[in-house]
Amino acid sequence: MQRTAILLVGHGSREQASNLEFEQLVEQLRARRPEFEVQHAYVELAQPSLADGLDAIARCHDHVVVFPCFLFGAGHVKNDIPLALAAARQKFPEVRFTAARVFGVHAAMAELVFQRVSEVCDSQDNIQRTAIVVVGRGASDPDANGDFCKLVRLAAEGRGFGWVVPSFIGITTPLFEEAIELLARARPERIVVAPYLLFGGRLVERLENQIGQFRSRYPWIAARMTAHLGVHPKVMEVIDDRINEALSGQAPLPCDNCQYRVPIGGISENVGGFRSLLWSARHLETHAQAMPHVHAHPAIRKHVLVCGNVDCAARGSIALITGLRRALRRIGRNREIRITRTSCMGRCGEGPTVAVYPDGIWYRNVNPADAQELVDQHLLGDRLVARLIDGIMQ
Repeated sequence: MQRTAILLVGHGSREQASNLEFEQLVEQLRARRPEFEVQHAYVELAQPSLADGLDAIARCHDHVVVFPCFLFGAGHVKNDIPLALAAARQKFPEVRFTAARVFGVHAAMAELVFQRVSEVCDSQDNIQRTAIVVVGRGASDPDANGDFCKLVRLAAEGRGFGWVVPSFIGITTPLFEEAIELLARARPERIVVAPYLLFGGRLVERLENQIGQFRSRYPWIAARMTAHLGVHPKVMEVIDDRINEALSGQAPLPCDNCQYRVPIGGISENVGGFRSLLWSARHLETHAQAMPHVHAHPAIRKHVLVCGNVDCAARGSIALITGLRRALRRIGRNREIRITRTSCMGRCGEGPTVAVYPDGIWYRNVNPADAQELVDQHLLGDRLVARLIDGIMQ
């Protein structure tokens, strides 16, 4: 008899309350699906890690269904989880691993947004004079951002609200503060802010603070915030759907069938973590740019990566990027030394994080005030800024 287990994979947080909320969801699924063993793991920032979770559950089961507990498919879902699954399949060739889809664009999630909004709307409210701002986390992946905007539209369709606007806390635009400022100019009677976030934590707290500041600027507009999604029956309904899809072999996680993840015909040599990373980077460029041509630019001398994700941005990484670029432009070295804003570099809480290639130097806690020193000492003088070093890649 085949022994099947379910592994729920969460992002992980430094805030224990957020992890506990995720683990409450795991407990609910465990009670809801007693026919399966249900365990959990985290991509980062909490234990057990994804690799450890896969290892433990594969040792005593024939089939493991992995459900990525993410609202949309971005970097962790498209890269980290498939690569971890590839390693697990190699280590446990006798075990079948199946990746379920993320929550994604699902009618139940659209309905949940409307329910959360309805919870804070009074029956006497004029919905035609009510604006709804749905706030997502934001990603560097346009596919994830596009799915979020589609879901917001589905949640709003036919509801009769005067305005329904998608916005983001970070990474991409429109940012929440920008969106709510623009809405204020339309003079709605009230604005309802709906955080499209699975669990509470810093982002919800930041949103509450921004709404408080908005109220002080526009006291004549009633601004209310709904609860985040949380451990809700609609959320459990979607998890059930995704697991049932995976068990029936329908709608697999797209990247789990990618040519860079599994052998396909005559291109099996493309499989591999590092190769998949290189090809992913190449696909960001056009085919013309990927091939040599008569106007090819000389190779850059150094490439500086600066994390622009939510945590690092809050600590000043955007101002740091501006300072580095400005310092290089002033001396005409901006073409040979490239400054690039990246998504999360996996070192949350230690930022802003900076990596310099090809030197392989990682810096942490780099402030905007350090920009000129970093340019003068390292980028131009090839002398390390020792007090900021986090690590050196061999």
